[in-house]
Amino acid sequence: MTPKDSTKYSSKKITVLKGLEAVRKRPAMYIGDVGKRGLHHLVYEVVDNSVDEALAGHCNRIAVVIQADDRVSVEDNGRGIPVDIHSRGRSGLEVVMTVLHAGGKFDKGTYKVSGGLHGVGVSVVNALSEQLIAEVYRDGKIYRQEYAHGKTKTKLETVGKTKKRGTKVTFLPDRNIFQNVEWDYHVVADRLRELAYLNKGLKITLEDQRPGQTQQDVFQFKGGLSDFVVFLDGNTQPIHHKVITISKPDSDVPIDVALRYNDSYTEKVLSFVNNINTIEGGTHMSGFRSALTRGLNTYGAKNGLLKGKKGEKITLSGEDFREGLTAIISVKVAEPQFEGQTKTKLGNGDVKGIVDSVVFEGLQEFLEQNPAVGRKIINKALMAHRSREAARKARELIRRKSALEGGSLPGKLADCSNRDPAMCELFLVEGDSAGGSAKQGRDRRFQAILPLRGKVINAEKARIDKLLSNNEIQTIITALGTGFGGDSENGGEIKPTGADFNIERLRYHKIIIMTDADVDGSHIRTLLLTFFYRKMPELITGGHIYIAQPPLYRVRQGKKESYAFSDAERDVLIDRFKRENKTKKVDVQRYKGLGEMNPEQLWATTMDPEQRSLQLVTIEDAAEATRIFTDLMGSDVEARRSFIEKNAQFVVNLDI
Repeated sequence: MTPKDSTKYSSKKITVLKGLEAVRKRPAMYIGDVGKRGLHHLVYEVVDNSVDEALAGHCNRIAVVIQADDRVSVEDNGRGIPVDIHSRGRSGLEVVMTVLHAGGKFDKGTYKVSGGLHGVGVSVVNALSEQLIAEVYRDGKIYRQEYAHGKTKTKLETVGKTKKRGTKVTFLPDRNIFQNVEWDYHVVADRLRELAYLNKGLKITLEDQRPGQTQQDVFQFKGGLSDFVVFLDGNTQPIHHKVITISKPDSDVPIDVALRYNDSYTEKVLSFVNNINTIEGGTHMSGFRSALTRGLNTYGAKNGLLKGKKGEKITLSGEDFREGLTAIISVKVAEPQFEGQTKTKLGNGDVKGIVDSVVFEGLQEFLEQNPAVGRKIINKALMAHRSREAARKARELIRRKSALEGGSLPGKLADCSNRDPAMCELFLVEGDSAGGSAKQGRDRRFQAILPLRGKVINAEKARIDKLLSNNEIQTIITALGTGFGGDSENGGEIKPTGADFNIERLRYHKIIIMTDADVDGSHIRTLLLTFFYRKMPELITGGHIYIAQPPLYRVRQGKKESYAFSDAERDVLIDRFKRENKTKKVDVQRYKGLGEMNPEQLWATTMDPEQRSLQLVTIEDAAEATRIFTDLMGSDVEARRSFIEKNAQFVVNLDI
């Protein structure tokens, strides 16, 4: 910077945003993004306030309505937001609605714990709404105040009398901020269902009043987490029908745990802190896992159940006890400390010991009273142990082949020259034909190509030894460089891969699944996602898995050509070409395989970072994702048939 330039930068250049202007200026900082995810986050923020009233024991009903004009209302029967004059000279309601970080959650006499504290508050919803109307029912009166774009529009008014109590917030998202104000009923329903499971007895209703979309659901579960476990298990076969429940609500850290084993080979464990899904786990998960391993080993040894085929004593690992496990861990923490990639990993050190102690004691008590269940669980773990031993040879083979441990990379991997993982991409490509085009069309500096032959093994139904003996799986693990498997109990993260898995050794920070736009391609993509979700979930939570979006059509008129990624884009291109010339014929080519494109076309449409469209794979709702993977990729044919019949109406492109 030259001296002349530096004189231009003065205090006059520093802008101070007042009130909620910062939220409107940078909305993504507060709600994640301004797309579908951020839009629905607005509903969750308002609902969180009502759930906090339920946590405090003052609310047992919440009603959410998607209105015909795209407004959303959330009403509860809690105490009602205070309307008396605050020290700022405005009503408590107005302060809560217009001031960031204002609310009763910072006063532990009002709320011992709260889920909304992790969020950003209803004031952010107000800031990002064209209109927000707050109605408070308390002291026998109905109070009403209206806001627009985060600013107060009317005075607090008394508009009637009532015998009920509570708060109703109705808002219309700002169409100048959000890409599209289109509510997804099922996305909202999934979160509300989850909240109802986590708060036993709480009744949450959801109604859609939009024309042609009218529907309604009631979520209320007397069994709480035990009902949640049954829901997650879906159509898998449990090895014991009674769900193990452990609860200590009167502790400094209230704890609720529910678990059950089924005949599958996968682990489905979800953890929550103050109703927040901690997808990266944390100290509460670590405490649960250590208690589960110690508790079951203690019970098995005490009852003489841990013996091998030759009568030798066996000590089972945590990995053995997690096969076929479905569990929910929910804790309430007054001052949660979150960390991790997505700020959803609990870091409070004292929580681990508390959860460990409560779960260990609760598990011992249940197993002593239900010895038949205990025997079935131990037998299931012994089978897993034998399978794990058989898998060790396959894992050793992969380890020997690992590039970082002295071996060579897979022969069919076309590696890139750059050695900085943050700059490197790995394309998992369906078939040798498409792989050949991709190898020729790629940028060799930072793009690596790994062609895959045939169908990848289904990780949902395969035991670990069968999975690791699959050639394609071996090749993928070796190419990634992270390792696979182990018996670590440390950390408590969601990964089931253990000590041998190290995300720091990942050789490519972008792993891109590139398959054909047909039924087989979709199947291969689903099999790969199943493998990553079940066996290497840190790759997903770390934001490393992407899906390439190859074009469906090439539209050409003479020497002019463009590509379309949907039927609608195809039709727009055809109309445009015809308007520019109605005399020349417009040719449309439907791509069914990546191999139909030459290297230059594949680069231009699907691989060029300047032009391509990649879809990041995320876990928006772990509970729903778990259930869908089980239904689609599990052994129950009827569950899969039911899913297809229910969702057939949403199919856009069907390739038969």
